[in-house]
Amino acid sequence: MTTLSSTLATVTPTDKAYRLLRSTYTTVGSPSLILLPRSVDEVSEALTYAASTDLPVSIRSGGHGLSGSASNDGGIVVDLGALNTVSVTDPATGIVRVGAGARWSQVASALSPHELVISSGDHGNVGVGGLATAGGIGWLVRSYGLTIDHVRAATVVLPNGEVVRADAAEPDLFWAIRGAGSYVGVVTDFDIEAEHLPGLQVGQVMIEVDDAGTALRRWSEYMAEAPRELTMSGILTMSGSRVVLAMTAVVAEADPRAAAAMLAPLSNHRGTYRSPLTPARYTELMPPGHIHANLGQQATTTTNALFGRLTEASASALVEVARHRARPLLQVRGIGGAVNDIATDATAYPHRDAEVLVTATLFPPLGGRELGEAVAPMWPHALGAYRNFDSSPSSATFDRAFPGATGERVRELANRYDPDGVLSRTGGGPERKC
Repeated sequence: MTTLSSTLATVTPTDKAYRLLRSTYTTVGSPSLILLPRSVDEVSEALTYAASTDLPVSIRSGGHGLSGSASNDGGIVVDLGALNTVSVTDPATGIVRVGAGARWSQVASALSPHELVISSGDHGNVGVGGLATAGGIGWLVRSYGLTIDHVRAATVVLPNGEVVRADAAEPDLFWAIRGAGSYVGVVTDFDIEAEHLPGLQVGQVMIEVDDAGTALRRWSEYMAEAPRELTMSGILTMSGSRVVLAMTAVVAEADPRAAAAMLAPLSNHRGTYRSPLTPARYTELMPPGHIHANLGQQATTTTNALFGRLTEASASALVEVARHRARPLLQVRGIGGAVNDIATDATAYPHRDAEVLVTATLFPPLGGRELGEAVAPMWPHALGAYRNFDSSPSSATFDRAFPGATGERVRELANRYDPDGVLSRTGGGPERKC
């Protein structure tokens, strides 16, 4: 077994810091050792050491991941939290170097003086590494696209400890880290092209949804044709005996009149109510106050499905899910726009024809059995799934996230870059070659 140097910081169950570092947001973990590298070389050392054991290995950037795989029981956690620097390396092109251990509220704060943004997740406490290697669906997704679509290069530590620069000169590795990064290596930093955004507008929209889902289908049709500066995300939920779609609208537009014009067609739909738009900064969507310790405080069971433009059948199926007696929390997002500009095979995220993402969540004491029953009506209409929004990774969820040729390529590259399956010891990865 490889030995660790005295300079690499470690935390064990007897240390005071262990309580704050053992868990993720959704899952209480009990690892035997937590490694805290402060440089790329120390990440290489940590990964080489972990590979020399037969213990479970977890890589953590933030710890918000729904699956809880950023920790484990009895194994090793490599925590990238110290690699959290954010710097604008090329103001002319908006290239920003972001450490994988940064949280998205830190990124938003660092870029705000430059009027730059990188579209990220919904919450400022989410870690950069886990999101920027899987996709990146956030408040500006229709105007900016996925986070991975703007990654121009990255530093990657392979499971054997080798440090590689992933960019256009390393096309296979560069392809894999943009959507399936956790299967091939540990990204320590990203060069990401940010977007200039002097301001935006935010408002609330509520739509009464009939049992046939007609209003939901009309919303989907509207979003498919709406200006891509508009992104909407919210919940499909019960309000008494009624079903309502309660959405937050984020418009990437500094001019309030132009922003209001983008939402005006929704007012023509019966049963639609919307608040006035108010000016906001991206830092208000990703405030520093979002950052918190991850203590396993929000146990959930979650799954998700991607859809094209909603049809009569798929919309009514979603209403059926919302009305299920388990009352799942259904988050509905309009995607498409800039996401769909990218070719299906350009990255390891292949779902470039999707227009709607629906995430379904239950909370204890309800779990996987109840959730599976509740969401069953939606699966016949789904195109696939987004890998970050599933709490129970399996071969089935892998196939939904990476269907067909994409899945075959991910499997091949996982076997090439991680032949011993070090990064798959916590489960949920592609099937390994015998």
